[in-house]
Amino acid sequence: MQSRSYPRISISDKAEKKAKGGHPWIFAEEITVPENTVIPDGSLVDVYSRKDRYIGTGFYNSHSKIRVRLVSENANDTFDEAFWERRIRYAVSYRRQVMGEDFSACRLIFGEADRFPGFTVDRFENILVTEVLSLGIENIRELLYKQLVSVLAECGVTIDGIYERCDGRLRTLEGMEQREGFWCPEYFPGRDRAVGNVDILENGIRYTVDYVNGQKTGFFLDQKYNRRAAARLAKDRHVLDCFTHTGSFGLNCAKAGAASVVSVDISAEAVDMARHNAAVNGVDNIMTVEQADVFDLLRGMAEDKSRKGQFDYIILDPPAFTKSRETVKSAYRGYLEINRLAMKLLPRGGYLATCSCSHFMPPDMFKRMLHEAAEQSNVALRQIEERAQAPDHPILWNVPETEYLKFYLFQVV
Repeated sequence: MQSRSYPRISISDKAEKKAKGGHPWIFAEEITVPENTVIPDGSLVDVYSRKDRYIGTGFYNSHSKIRVRLVSENANDTFDEAFWERRIRYAVSYRRQVMGEDFSACRLIFGEADRFPGFTVDRFENILVTEVLSLGIENIRELLYKQLVSVLAECGVTIDGIYERCDGRLRTLEGMEQREGFWCPEYFPGRDRAVGNVDILENGIRYTVDYVNGQKTGFFLDQKYNRRAAARLAKDRHVLDCFTHTGSFGLNCAKAGAASVVSVDISAEAVDMARHNAAVNGVDNIMTVEQADVFDLLRGMAEDKSRKGQFDYIILDPPAFTKSRETVKSAYRGYLEINRLAMKLLPRGGYLATCSCSHFMPPDMFKRMLHEAAEQSNVALRQIEERAQAPDHPILWNVPETEYLKFYLFQVV
């Protein structure tokens, strides 16, 4: 083992077992810092067991409940530019392989799943949109940005702007200021700093992505292949697309031959963008977009018995109803309500697409909710498919937090 120059900490037996199993997070209560040891926040530390066995090296942050985020278990790694470039190349190579022609609009880096803790990078053609939620990555982000641009250039991809969406509440909890805007304008000469839209193509459908004002990074890439799966059921169907955002599920269904599509969202900006996307794709004669609260809409329809069967295909793609364990019970009730109402509104033989994008709603809990909703609605569900996020958002089996998207297609029987 080579000599290390990083501060050393020790961890509990429980944390050691978890780390050896491949989980990268070590919490504050699991750590012992030697007396008189000063560890700068955001710096690297070597992690040892109580029996003085090397466990790994990771970023330390005293402001965070996740006190250490491991980035390597190799005692011989040196965390220089070459190390991070290898990680970048590995992540990019993986996306080129698994995404194929969809490489032009995909998630290039998915945090812990790519061994970049708290780091997200989405590619929308020639724009990269990033989010940094860990101080260690914050300290090296400029190096990573330049490496991303360089590695992509070798693949024939010219990036002409990096937009940072570092405005999440988690940054405050990690001891960082919130930030949003284009990174390093001088690095991309000629870039119009006022432009915040870019066009992408997904499943043969063109979208305008507003990466400045849109939710998250501007577009939900993780549903890419779920949208395609949902569209296979849409021919000749009357579709109600709930929580439509940019209109993506509705657009896929309209293109696939739906008889009609009504897409609904509470956000005026989302409605405007969905209408724009429908017009651009030439389906605005099939797809209409309405601004409404989905809960109120479904309740109102359920109270009007004449509207049962108006739609024979309902799609529920809600935002994360919970972003913490403390609000899971409330979120469960929200998921139960919309699914129960959708099942009641669908005729026998109708179709339901439903999902949850919160990792705090684990798969078994989501399944339990669906069983309860079906029971309350007095229907049976015939499962067509169970799906997860697209492979550019890879799931690490030893890191449960990377498995977050649950997606089901059912027929109501």
